Amino acid sequence: MSGRMPAREPSEARSKQRTIEQQAKLDALHETLVFAVDALVSGHDWARALAFAARFRSRSFNNTLLIWVQHGAAFEAGRVPEPEPSYVAGYRQWQQLDRQVQKGQPGYMIFAPVTGRFASSTPADANSWRRLGAREKPQPGEVVRSKMVGARPAHVWDVSQTAGDPIPEPPAPALLVGEAPAGLWEGLGAQVAAAGFTLLRVPHEGMIQGANGTTDWAARQVAVRENMEPAAQAKTLAHELAHVLMHDPDDKDAHQHRGIGEVEAESVALMIGAAHGMDTTAYTIPYVSTWAARVDGKDPAQVVQATGERVRKTALGILHRLDTVQVGDGIPPGLGNDAATAEQPSRAIAPIPERQPTATVPVRAGRGL
Repeated sequence: MSGRMPAREPSEARSKQRTIEQQAKLDALHETLVFAVDALVSGHDWARALAFAARFRSRSFNNTLLIWVQHGAAFEAGRVPEPEPSYVAGYRQWQQLDRQVQKGQPGYMIFAPVTGRFASSTPADANSWRRLGAREKPQPGEVVRSKMVGARPAHVWDVSQTAGDPIPEPPAPALLVGEAPAGLWEGLGAQVAAAGFTLLRVPHEGMIQGANGTTDWAARQVAVRENMEPAAQAKTLAHELAHVLMHDPDDKDAHQHRGIGEVEAESVALMIGAAHGMDTTAYTIPYVSTWAARVDGKDPAQVVQATGERVRKTALGILHRLDTVQVGDGIPPGLGNDAATAEQPSRAIAPIPERQPTATVPVRAGRGL
């Protein structure tokens, strides 16, 4: 026996093996996501997915779908007690709250971003940005920004998969039938005004072509009929605000693809309502396969994912500007919104200009539903 220690595997080989294993996990994630998207076959399914996403709105739309389908499988297997999750967080994040992931709970795999640092001396020029090396410092006068360059697999666990100190429950909105959340109409109206539109309340639908609400771009006016219950008026106003924020007819990107403007506006309204504990069962959204196929040159599954993320970001922007009592966003109380930053770059960093900007799912505005 020579007594010599066996040679250690070269770091390059270990790195290659890790890359192969990570790619296999990413491939599995994509398959799970495709399954989740394929399950959204009707307008009702889409509405349920959006209502779920509203309660986990700090995470990307794709990640909410991944959490949704994996938790459903865990429930069917008897690993979790409830059909839907309540709070989800990473392993070490639960430890920060003095809770520990229980043995035998594999958690839910989601996408987390891989970011790179880019530098430019002329930030407005999209072609001027160059990626910095791991330890490379920028040149004097250069601006440094981060940009997502890839994705890696990460895991989160529902609170029911952990044990430890109890989670404090924050105040939640409680609404009577037909009642609007306190301050919602005023908050939405303020955002309409901030966008340069005049908000009108008209006595009946006959004054606005039989609709619940309309957005008139030429007159810069939003109108909502007031012969509805307060909750319906607030929902309609959220719908019209979505048109204002998303469907400017002067935006060339908003004209490249037509046909799903009402889907987007109604979807934003649904998420705003769900975030306030409003009943979303009456929200009417056309059959998914119909509107998703209206975007030329795009696979319907891609349209569903892109539309969901576009809707989520618009709804999130509206919700952040509202001073209202809202349901939780899926982040355990005590962690704050930083708990979701593992899957998306910091909002404090300005984005790098795109070389060829294209709309995710451009649309045009229409009458309010």
